[in-house]
Amino acid sequence: MRIGIMTSGGDAPGMNAAVRAVVRTALHNGIEPVGIMRGFLGIAGAAPDMRVLDTSSVSNILQLGGTILKSGRCAETHTPEGRDRAAGHLREAGISVLLAIGGNGTMMGLVDMLDHWDGGLILLPGTIDNDCGGTDYTIGYDTALNTALDSIDRIRDTAEAFDRVFLVEVMGRHCGALAVGAAIAGGAEEVIVPETATDLEALADRLIQGQRAGRGTSIVVVSENDEAGSATEIAAWLSERHSIETRVCVLGHTQRGGRPTANDRILASRLGVYAVRLAKETQGRVAAVVGIRNDRVGTTPLAEAAKEGGRVDPSLAELVNELAR
Repeated sequence: MRIGIMTSGGDAPGMNAAVRAVVRTALHNGIEPVGIMRGFLGIAGAAPDMRVLDTSSVSNILQLGGTILKSGRCAETHTPEGRDRAAGHLREAGISVLLAIGGNGTMMGLVDMLDHWDGGLILLPGTIDNDCGGTDYTIGYDTALNTALDSIDRIRDTAEAFDRVFLVEVMGRHCGALAVGAAIAGGAEEVIVPETATDLEALADRLIQGQRAGRGTSIVVVSENDEAGSATEIAAWLSERHSIETRVCVLGHTQRGGRPTANDRILASRLGVYAVRLAKETQGRVAAVVGIRNDRVGTTPLAEAAKEGGRVDPSLAELVNELAR
């Protein structure tokens, strides 16, 4: 039996730990693991890019960020022809299960493959956005959260020194999990997320009232792609409309890099081992997301998980304001 393993979309700390777990578990179970390079590009492109992996291939990678299999985004998978090509390359390589580590975009890519590929499809949710259905937490989220928290702690030091309002923009695309988590853990006064409508006038009023009450410093955590705009745009609006002096810090891709936390290494290892066992037990007749719910690893049908999506509980955003009073 052969399984293909790839990492796709945005990289996330812990992807290497998952690759390591998959390869070592596969070899232990008599399964040959095949690494697919640069995500869907490695199978949907004109020439496939695959290589057989062994124990030495994954030696000393547990602690590394990024992904040894590289990653990429592939326009070909958005076309029937590209998906047919990918399925054909998998069949030619003798692969019976495609195991992908990635986020919501990767999940949708696997869903699109369902009508083109007769082998197994398994997703290990790996994204700092924590926006995948079928799991409570994704590989990489905890590390990114701690990276953002460390930055907020540092920013608060300088904010306190000058009695300033800081807007800190974090990643998250269409999900505010990273912003809310960082805001609660970092003691932020405000959080702006796509799950709730943003009332800029109300935000300005709270900031002004806080200053009048003697709170010179405020941290506002902003999730990227909020309907109110970026942190830079919101800062400009606060300055022009209400003369609130602000500083902006966009954390950007620093959140994706770095050594994975213990939690992400453990989660990646648990999901990797479970995924290989699932592939073996089903003999490739599977289309599922392997995730963690209530600290128990399990599966959710791929199509069902894709509909479920992943969005943060709006009540957590309300908690930020409640704790800031």
